[in-house]
Amino acid sequence: MKFEELIQQIDRGQFAPIYLLHGEEPFFIDRLSELLQKKVLTEQERAFNETIAYGEDADVVNIIHAAKRYPMGAARQLVMVREAQRLDNFELLESYFEVPQPSTVLVLCHKYKLVDKRLKAYKVLQKQKQAVVFESNRLRDYQMGPWVADYLKSRGLTIEPRASQLLIDSLGESLEKVAQAVDKLVVAMGPGAAQITVEQVSRNVGISKEYNVFELQDALVKKDVLKANRIVRYFAANPKAQPLPMITGALFSFFSKLLGYYYLKDKSKAAVASQLKVNPFFVDKYQMAAKNYTGVKVAQIISILREYDMKSKGFGNSGTPDGELLQEMVFKILH
Repeated sequence: MKFEELIQQIDRGQFAPIYLLHGEEPFFIDRLSELLQKKVLTEQERAFNETIAYGEDADVVNIIHAAKRYPMGAARQLVMVREAQRLDNFELLESYFEVPQPSTVLVLCHKYKLVDKRLKAYKVLQKQKQAVVFESNRLRDYQMGPWVADYLKSRGLTIEPRASQLLIDSLGESLEKVAQAVDKLVVAMGPGAAQITVEQVSRNVGISKEYNVFELQDALVKKDVLKANRIVRYFAANPKAQPLPMITGALFSFFSKLLGYYYLKDKSKAAVASQLKVNPFFVDKYQMAAKNYTGVKVAQIISILREYDMKSKGFGNSGTPDGELLQEMVFKILH
């Protein structure tokens, strides 16, 4: 079941007796567990009918006993296990999965990795028609833009493609960070707002309109040496503004797609957007970059980005500051 469908189902008060929320992306697990905690019980019912356990300290037998209890003065009870990835003897839950208590909502928040699908307990749960098994997978880079658009659409707002890209490139692929920034924007804009712009992102989220990885990428696309060096000097003087691994990651994504552009037979805007999985708004950037860089040079750039990404993480680097590494990297890209 998709995240949005689950949200709607929980909002309507349609609860399953078991929820296994597991996977690498904590954002979806946190949002679903927060909503379940809010919706399953009323404020008055929680005192006697809510049990919150933590995997590192919890015992599976005690969790099963808690889940088998009957609610007091309420239609149901909530048993939530946070950090369930730290739970010992997960497989012992198999017996409960086979016959869950109908008046209990058991929520297992298994974060940062999937449950071992070879376990019999997992296979039993998969076959349990009353259970919800949700895989919380990390979004790929091309999925981030549409996700931001959908997240804002649910709040009655749209966002300019450049503003969306600025958020993603500046904050990385942490959905929690991006969501917090978007929520901050929604509050700052107030009622009646329709669209989020680059100016609003730079003003309200603390991301410089001129000095960010998106503008650096734009300078490299155009081979604007002056602008690129100005941005690099700013980053060198403000290392916390844009960490080097974040810069190399964003540029690697762009130039990897650019390498794919050369092999496209159909280079129309619609075809490029579809094949490279980018917003049609950005296709012009790829077309311009293809004129300024040969395929061989782009392959070299990808190698350069990998090299400096490793150096920024301490591999093959004897202590050169990130600012100097960035200057070297951009020089090699442009020349």
